[in-house]
Amino acid sequence: MAVTALYVHVPFCAQKCRYCDFDSRSFAPCDLSAALDVYFEQLYARLDAFGKAGALDQIRTVYVGGGTPSLAGERLVELARRIRAWCAPVEFTCEANPESLTAELAAALAKVGVTRVSLGVQTLDNTELTAIGRIHDADRALAAIATVKNAGLDVSCDLMCGLPGQTAASWKRTLDGVLAAAPHHVSVYPLTLEEGTPLYRMACRNESLEPDEDFQAACMDVAREHLGAAGYHPYEVASYALDGHECAHNIAYWTGRGYLGLGRSAAGMLDAEDFDRLAGLFPGVSSRGDSCRVRLVQRNDDATAFEAEYLSQREAAAEDLMLACRMTRGIASDLLVRTACVIPTGELTAACDRALELGLVTWVPETLGVHEGPFTSADVVAGYVRARLAPTHLGWLDGNVLFELFWDLA
Repeated sequence: MAVTALYVHVPFCAQKCRYCDFDSRSFAPCDLSAALDVYFEQLYARLDAFGKAGALDQIRTVYVGGGTPSLAGERLVELARRIRAWCAPVEFTCEANPESLTAELAAALAKVGVTRVSLGVQTLDNTELTAIGRIHDADRALAAIATVKNAGLDVSCDLMCGLPGQTAASWKRTLDGVLAAAPHHVSVYPLTLEEGTPLYRMACRNESLEPDEDFQAACMDVAREHLGAAGYHPYEVASYALDGHECAHNIAYWTGRGYLGLGRSAAGMLDAEDFDRLAGLFPGVSSRGDSCRVRLVQRNDDATAFEAEYLSQREAAAEDLMLACRMTRGIASDLLVRTACVIPTGELTAACDRALELGLVTWVPETLGVHEGPFTSADVVAGYVRARLAPTHLGWLDGNVLFELFWDLA
């Protein structure tokens, strides 16, 4: 399986958000420029190493995340230019925050082949933005959406529900405001309190700051309703898109395609063939033995230390089932049939039946009019019936329960 996706991590922020546990650093303005210069030179060197090894030859999607990549300014443009020198992705996304995205930067990114910008909007309520430590306001967020669109780029907006002080009314106003700005793609995430973050420590002292799961579920329902009415279809657990504007990079993650990670804390996933071909790019990483999949995380700036996780054939098969549950389409019949060659049929069928019993999934025929009458999970797993196991509304809300059912098959 060829490596078709590249993720690049830019771990710098003007100010760390109170809920964020991602790997990112904030610097005083006088120190930031020098730190960015050093880091990007290391990115360029690593990129060239990938390119010379042929690792980028078949890259179809690129995603530059953070942190706040837009904080890098012209360095981000140069990075995109250098990536394009090694490959020809059909989708190229850069994350940005409203306060650091200018019209000049958006235009420059478009000129060098970036196709899409993902904006960290989170909410259009200024009180809520302050509560989570964001440094933009609602007007700046809406202006940033327009800036991206005016540059001819697709724009995606990240939104969060369950924020401190958020109400049903303020959530609806955020949705209405974002929809009026007409982005091409919207992702909706419930707030989670990660241990060690400022918001977690604040919630330990003040329980009212803890997210209410019932309220978050209601917000997710309202979002689905409003976005659906506006023409956005849900294609994975957290994301909605206008037709033709789904994030191909995210789909690559959830469909088991190989991907490379570039930069500190960037993750990659390689199958056995690609790992054997590219192992020299990961100093200090042990040989894979009989593992069929290797997950890799770069642990420092200069790419001299990596963390590796080795998955057996059975673990990889269970992971593919779990990841497929993130997609609205669910688990295809072909994947179930292939998995039955690795995981005992009885165990696989039992997991499907349990998910059905809990109301987390339903069978959806893949070919209309071919199958008459009822069929069982065993019929699909054996290849007698073509149907996909698609998450229901409950499976969408209780995704972690569904994911665990299939990961437990590992």
